[in-house]
Amino acid sequence: MKTKVGNTLEKIEGKVSLALQRFFRRESTGGLFLMGAAFLAIIAANSTFAGLYDHFLHMEIGFDIGDFSLRKSSLHWINDGLMAIFFFLIGLEVKREFVRGELSDRSRAILPGVAAIGGMAVPALVFVALNFNNEVHIHGWAIPAATDIAFALGVLALLGSRVPVTLKILLTAIAVMDDIGAVIIIALFYTSDLSMNAVYGAAFCILLLFALFYRKSTRTSAYILVGMLLWFAVLKSGVHATLAGVVTALFIPLDAKDKEGHAIAEKLEHRLHPWVAFAIMPLFAFANAGIPLDGLDRDILFSTLTIGIFAGLFIGKQLGIFSAIWLATKFGLASKPHSVTWRQLYGLSVLCGIGFTMSLFIGNLAFSNQEMATSVRLGVISGSVASALLGTLVLFSKKPPKPAKTIDEEKTIATEEKKEKNV
Repeated sequence: MKTKVGNTLEKIEGKVSLALQRFFRRESTGGLFLMGAAFLAIIAANSTFAGLYDHFLHMEIGFDIGDFSLRKSSLHWINDGLMAIFFFLIGLEVKREFVRGELSDRSRAILPGVAAIGGMAVPALVFVALNFNNEVHIHGWAIPAATDIAFALGVLALLGSRVPVTLKILLTAIAVMDDIGAVIIIALFYTSDLSMNAVYGAAFCILLLFALFYRKSTRTSAYILVGMLLWFAVLKSGVHATLAGVVTALFIPLDAKDKEGHAIAEKLEHRLHPWVAFAIMPLFAFANAGIPLDGLDRDILFSTLTIGIFAGLFIGKQLGIFSAIWLATKFGLASKPHSVTWRQLYGLSVLCGIGFTMSLFIGNLAFSNQEMATSVRLGVISGSVASALLGTLVLFSKKPPKPAKTIDEEKTIATEEKKEKNV
């Protein structure tokens, strides 16, 4: 009997391990696509295709219905439209993590929460310290405060088994907290003058979403339709339109199941993941990472805006996250994860300096001037690359011995198994 039970448990453990590996491989592969798209953008902006690249970014796309017109450049459609889907996915992941996932337990949420706060506050302070006397540059204080989870997991994927799963889970939790902070920052500090009629329209859409949530409706088409109306209302209100994606996601019930017995929230999440990871985020990177190198001069390279973003990501992130983790464990607020060394935690802190997607996004909101936009791209890309290289160097060590599974890890594996079965 013991042998049969043991064999069964080994089979289950093997299946769960493969499912977990597939999950992180999907995230990390998306990060590799992101890197490739950014590299192609830099090549396109500095080759004979520069004119075609610029035309692609600024060609007008839209429609007219009578007196109503909605026309924007392809760059705006990517940043305001497609990125709303990215934020919708973030909203689904955040809700799941807080209701059922790693962040549902207060004791497990403390460490990534404290780390995320330190990882947002210190980079912002580093940026402000370098730009406090420039009233224009100071508007970009939040640019180095964000972490790009796909990019960071892509780097971890290159390290393979040298990085324990526990470290990947902690990185994901910190990035989720980081995303929440970024969404709040965008809503509070990067909102233009409000149009009250559009705000009222957005409020009405939110009431409709609440009604769908209250009834635990399983009609995903209804949520998507109301979400699109909310996106349009928010677009016209002056608040950044992508926040409509987060709000819509928060109203989708986790327990509601379709006719096939699948939870609609999890089904949406798994269906959107490939599109976001392999299409939307690489397209965003391609549209926003192109830096014309021939236009660079000393003033841009050594401007306090460029240096502030670079220093915030490369120095501020690792300092803020690692010191927050150390202080939290030192004063008993949280315990250091099992099977993870301080060296690995420092490597994780450095990798969190990869702020690519969200940092570029906030930079677009902060500055419209072309010269400043170039400084933002240069600072974000250089800071992210430096963080990726140093983080990889720190984590590239001998493969650690295989640790015994902890209770927390067992719970995490069970959650992932259940998710895979439902989908």
